[in-house]
Parts: sequence; C-alpha cells; structure tokens
Amino acid sequence: MVIQKEKKSCGQVVEEWKEFVWNPRTHQFMGRTGTSWAFILLFYLVFYGFLTAMFTLTMWVMLQTVSDHTPKYQDRLATPGLMIRPKTENLDVIVNVSDTESWDQHVQKLNKFLEPYNDSIQAQKNDVCRPGRYYEQPDNGVLNYPKRACQFNRTQLGDCSGIGDPTHYGYSTGQPCVFIKMNRVINFYAGANQSMNVTCVGKRDEDAENLGNFIMFPANGNIDLMYFPYYGKKFHVNYTQPLVAVKFLNVTPNVEVNVECRINAANIATDDERDKFAGRVAFKLRINKT
Repeated sequence: MVIQKEKKSCGQVVEEWKEFVWNPRTHQFMGRTGTSWAFILLFYLVFYGFLTAMFTLTMWVMLQTVSDHTPKYQDRLATPGLMIRPKTENLDVIVNVSDTESWDQHVQKLNKFLEPYNDSIQAQKNDVCRPGRYYEQPDNGVLNYPKRACQFNRTQLGDCSGIGDPTHYGYSTGQPCVFIKMNRVINFYAGANQSMNVTCVGKRDEDAENLGNFIMFPANGNIDLMYFPYYGKKFHVNYTQPLVAVKFLNVTPNVEVNVECRINAANIATDDERDKFAGRVAFKLRINKT
C-alpha cells in the first residue's frame, strides 16, 4: 500500500524557509550557530591569508632576480631583424604617382617617424660621438642612468631626409624612399667591432631587372658602431635607431618587384630559413603610372 505524503501548502513552505534562515528557538542562522559560523569564517580567513602571503612572498623573491632595465631572458632575440618604413600591411609599398591619396599616407607616416631625427632635437638630446667605435657606458658599480645616445641627424639621409623636399620623399615622382631599420636588442654589439652595411637586391632575376638603380643614405648603406650597444628603453631614454634610406630611381612601372635587404655584419646571420626576418627584410614595391 502506497502512503502518499501530505502536500504542504505555500504558507508552510515559506515558514520552513524562514525557520531555516533564522531559527529563534535554537538561535541558528541558516542551520548554524554563531559560534559555528565564527569558526568557519576564521578558518577561511587564515587559509586565504596564508595563500595570499605565500603568493606575495613568491612574487617578491622572483622580482629580486629581475632587473627593471634588462630582460632576464632574451635568447629569442639573439639575432636582430630588419623592418621597413613606411610601415604597411603585408610589407607592400604601392604608389600610384597620379593619385595623391595613394602615397600621401606614406608621406604622413614618414613625417611622424622621422620627427625625432630632426637635427635640432638630436643636438638637444644626444651626443656627438666618435665614429667607428662602440659607445659603451658601463655602470662600474654605480647605476649610470640614463644612458646617453649618439646623434643620428635627419640630414644624414640626404635626398630621403624629406627636408624642403617638394617630391615628398620621391613618392610624387615615382622615386620613393624606403627606410630600413634594425630591431633593437639589448646589450648587443652589432658588427663584432667590424664595419657593417645594408644591401638590397631583387629577389629573383626578373626582380633585379625591374628594380633598376637606387642610391642609399648614408653612403653604401653603412651603419656605424657608435649606435651600439643599446641598453634598453628605460636606460636609453633618447635612443634613436640608425637608419638606412634607399631611394629607388627607375623602378619598372606597373610591375610588382620583390626586394630583399640584408644587414652585412660579422655576428648577424641572414641565412636562417626558419626566420625570414633574421638580419633581413623582404618587401614588395610597385610604382603605378598611367
């Protein structure tokens, strides 16, 4: 014989819930006395306090081994890469000579990029250094901060400086300037105390034919040793990277040309097929003319 449970009314259910939340007979809140709740809260307070203290101690110990100025590990940046300016999507420099809007965006980017290289700013913030030697600034037991940087004046970029240039870095005449810069690696002595320079070529035979002639600034694409080593963003506050400007004089119009530029330095490998940007950069150049 099945015994059916008596169905509780809504009022009874509400009363039971009220008694569960606060029982005036036993002075229990949600099934526990005040003492029980106090022990539970104390346990969790001690438990999470211990976890917080252990985490804080671990972080403090770890931070004692980390420098504010130099990364502890930078093995992934053993070889600096090259990049181009103007910075474009997919490293494509496309210029339509008759369409101002197609190249004005590049000009605006270059104006902003080269502003810190103005001779007046460089003279105010940076030093005139001796060429052909590293500009080392050791701490010698005392923090030498901030580090001084060597001047790289915008006028060193010659016809690509953009100073008083009615051709807008050559973009309005189909002779554009592309700037090559080497990525920064802290405490890296580029060149291994030997001269270094940047060279550019067409990637394939047909690219070499269509690339035509070009000139480089500074001459021969030289990068001087005095701009190294780099000590980091916090140490080297006013550091400006050395640049190489390439002015393409007679690229075959309406043809896509694949260009590759490399840094020729004794301690920078440029033949690692696993890293296409190690010591080199490849970009596409196209000059459209109607």
